[in-house]
Amino acid sequence: MKFTVEYEQEEDGRWLAEVKELPGVLAYGKDADDAAAHAQALVLRVIADRLENGESAPSLMFTFATV
Repeated sequence: MKFTVEYEQEEDGRWLAEVKELPGVLAYGKDADDAAAHAQALVLRVIADRLENGESAPSLMFTFATV
């Protein structure tokens, strides 16, 4: 599965990254790369949690693309 990380700068200067394929997965960072890295780490945590709880999870072969 391919995850798309979309990011934008907030008015207060922080960067927000969001992964549209997983609702609720968003993270802040000091710059765009930092926010994207935090969002990617959160995606991995969500997938791990789903696997541990026997829920469906996307294919373990996935890539991240930033927009």
